[in-house]
Order: sequence, then C-alpha cells, then structure tokens
Amino acid sequence: MILRSPVTGSHHSTLTNRLTKPCYRCLHARTTTSPPIPQPTPFVPDPSTFLTLIGRDLSQHSAKITTWKSLFSLTSQQLCDLGIEPARTRRYLLWWRDRFRKGLFGVGGDLKNVKDGAAELRVVEVAVPNAAIPNELSTSTGTGLMKVKKMIVNEPAEAVEKGVELANLKPVEGMKIVGARTIVGPFVKHVKGTRGSVATIKVQAGMWEVRQGIKVDGGERRKVQVRRAKLLAERKTTRK
Repeated sequence: MILRSPVTGSHHSTLTNRLTKPCYRCLHARTTTSPPIPQPTPFVPDPSTFLTLIGRDLSQHSAKITTWKSLFSLTSQQLCDLGIEPARTRRYLLWWRDRFRKGLFGVGGDLKNVKDGAAELRVVEVAVPNAAIPNELSTSTGTGLMKVKKMIVNEPAEAVEKGVELANLKPVEGMKIVGARTIVGPFVKHVKGTRGSVATIKVQAGMWEVRQGIKVDGGERRKVQVRRAKLLAERKTTRK
C-alpha cells in the first residue's frame, strides 16, 4: 500500500516504515548466562561456614544447601521452594553471594593460613627502604637508609622465623596495631604470654552480619504521619 504525505507529497510504504522501525525489545533483551561460581577460600570452605558467617539465622538452612555449587547457583524462587523465608532473608543471601563473587569479604575473609576454622595473626617487623613506606607507619633504624615496618600478617611462626620475603607479605585487613605490638580488631583473641603480639581469629556466627535497621515511629515512610498523630494526641491531653 502506497500513501502520499500530505505535507511533502512524497510517497512511502507503510510496510517499509514498519520493517525499518527499531526493535526495542531486542535492545533490552538480557543475557541468560549464569554468573560465575567463585572458589571456596580457606576461611570459607563450605556452604555451612558461609551461612554461619553472614548471620540472620541462615545457618539453620545449612541442611538445605549442601554443595558450594548450589549455594551460588540457586535462584530466589528455588530458595523460596526450599523454605528460606521471608523474602528479605533471601535478598540478603543473594546480596552476600554477589559480594563474595567480587571478592568483598567480611573480617577474616582474606586469611589464607586457616586450620579447623581458626587463623593465627602475628606482628612482624620488616626492614624496608625509607622511600618505600610513609614516615607515620615506621620508625628509623638509625642508619638513615632503612626503616622498620610493622604489620599484622597471617603467617605461621615457622615461616616468620625463617624470614618471609617482603613481596609475599600481605597485611590482614580490618586489624591495627596499638602501642608497641598489640593486635586490635573485631573477634580477635590474644594468645597468652605474647603480650598481644599474637592472636587468633575463629569462625563465629554472625561475624559478617549486616544488622537490620530498627523502625522508629513507623519507619521512614510513616514517620511524619505517626509523629503528627502523637503530637495531636498530646495536645488533646494537655487541653483537658
């Protein structure tokens, strides 16, 4: 069918116009590729440990999620079918799964030397050139050429005694040194007789838990209405 434009007088085909119109559904089509399944870590070797760490009583569902693959591949609907309720709990689990895929862990997640769910932390001193570290993180050795850098590492005592190369040392995140050699951080337990320079950190329930906010006066959505109703009620009481 050929139509003439009332303005320009040119001819165009409605069929051609229909075919050349862009397909917006195709542009918005989403890929069905499943996200990758990350590798377990020494501190988080299995689904049970993962559910224990993120808290919110998700460890009670450990018997329903038995494999590492299922932990990172089950959909929200499948988790619902397994009885993981309410919906906000499933969203929380999916949120932590996504963080773990990106390498965003809670305290202790970056530890490599772990045995029976526990890791040992110790303070080591490494001599490095002056230009390698900021002044506020080290003290001068007296030579003017080298400084001593203190850091908290997750290395066995034997490796520290033999001397670990500076390039292989990685400071433990979330910990700090207070005073001369005292390790301070969440869930840290000092080893007796070490004056705080050696400590252990062990998997505990809720170590990575992000606690839910507490609703005040009905929460953010109803706060103004609830507080106004309270104010009016107080005024009526005062008038009486």
